[in-house]
Amino acid sequence: MSDLEEATHAIPLGGNLFRDRWGTPDVIGKAESRRSDVIKGPTIIISAEIKVDLNEFEKGLGQANSYRLFSHKNYLVVPNHISEEELARLDTLCRMFGVGLVLFNSRNPKIPDFKLVLRAEKHEPDLFYANKYISLVEEDLFPQG
Repeated sequence: MSDLEEATHAIPLGGNLFRDRWGTPDVIGKAESRRSDVIKGPTIIISAEIKVDLNEFEKGLGQANSYRLFSHKNYLVVPNHISEEELARLDTLCRMFGVGLVLFNSRNPKIPDFKLVLRAEKHEPDLFYANKYISLVEEDLFPQG
């Protein structure tokens, strides 16, 4: 939220909350217009898949890409200590699929120091899946008050 200024609210998920294979992102958020904004935009759903294991980047990319079903923007988040060759490969694959790429310091979880490498492309999710999955986290993602 504050590191990349991509979302106005976000919550951690993970696990199998959505009960579908590759269906639950590690973090889901939203971007909404602020009350002070003169021109209001639509609500945007953002999902992120975080991978720490260097052997799971391809799986993470597949997972992040599958979140297109219910999210407007999707990110893959990987440790910043990967090789330049691996980073270049991930960057190219993320560009091909419109998935954003973020690096973080996995060795210091208290100060993750997120760095945006590639901003996700916005697309329109399938409203059936968006409503199905977002309804499971509606109270946390859209708190009242």
